Amino acid sequence: MPAKIPATVVTGFLGAGKTTLIRHMLQNAEGKKIALIINEFGDLGVDGDILKGCGEETCTEDDIVELSNGCICCTVADDFIPTMEQLLARDEKPDHIVIETSGLALPQPLVRAFNWPDISTKVTVDGVVTVVDGRAVHDGQFAHNVAAVDAQRAQDENLDHETPLSELFEDQVACADMIVVNKTDLLNEEEAGALTSRLKSESRDGVQVVKTAMGALPVDVLLGQGIGAETDLDSRHEIHHHHHHDDDEDDHHHDHEHAHGHDEFESFIVTRGEITDANAFAEQVAGTIRANNILRLKGFVAVAGKPMRLTLQAVGPRVDTYFDQPFGDTPRETRLVVIGEAGLDQTGITSALQK
Repeated sequence: MPAKIPATVVTGFLGAGKTTLIRHMLQNAEGKKIALIINEFGDLGVDGDILKGCGEETCTEDDIVELSNGCICCTVADDFIPTMEQLLARDEKPDHIVIETSGLALPQPLVRAFNWPDISTKVTVDGVVTVVDGRAVHDGQFAHNVAAVDAQRAQDENLDHETPLSELFEDQVACADMIVVNKTDLLNEEEAGALTSRLKSESRDGVQVVKTAMGALPVDVLLGQGIGAETDLDSRHEIHHHHHHDDDEDDHHHDHEHAHGHDEFESFIVTRGEITDANAFAEQVAGTIRANNILRLKGFVAVAGKPMRLTLQAVGPRVDTYFDQPFGDTPRETRLVVIGEAGLDQTGITSALQK
């Protein structure tokens, strides 16, 4: 049976920077073919136009689908499911699907929709990414322009619930697998540190909280989380039960200058010889990740006595391994790529992995 296509759900309030994050992802997609579903409504169509203008081979105009009937989680059956079915019926399937929800969306109903019989065998939720406006959340506002959020809430005829922003924010955090604290250039180091610590304490165990100024996240960090969120709805339940579920309009305030690259992130390679015990090494890797706040770790491991190389992939402290192919002519060595926020203790991590 073919592998399920991974889908990433990107949620967050109006103006938090979802579109900037996605545009940066498309410009740095490293050859991945990405299909994009944008939950747009009203007659503005701003996000669709901006993203269509990015002219990337990885995401052509045909790969961008706009849902313009209002709140995505209020129109799941009528709007979202048929769109997904059309996308999955194509001859040339995307490598990854990214869904940008509208500004007041709750991710839970959308994640639940991936259990619908018609799509559950073909696609899986790779992860839920919640983008927050660091400055606004630090100031207790949740959104940079609350009046604009309220105005857009009023525009959506399909929205059948009124929910305070603070409650919607808590629900977005409760469902997240990764929280992206954007606009950290507007915070000093102490404020940014306090905010990320607070969000870590308010989210589920294992949720990664990363900081960025202009949505400039490495694609390896944003995609490929491998969570399967639709199979884990109990742990990400809505804290607040809304009449239906909540949502609103999309990100129309854009930073038009290009992202500043990946200054906030770094990666390096650790090599070592063969290992003797694959399970013990996986535990060693998990311990190193926990001790050093590593976001991703991936590579190949040479196990003594095994002709096949062991592929190792870690997202946060979760380590997955499987034997994939013989080493052939390549040297029998262990080679791991470590990715994290800038300031990693490269020497300490290297020695911990080489022990």
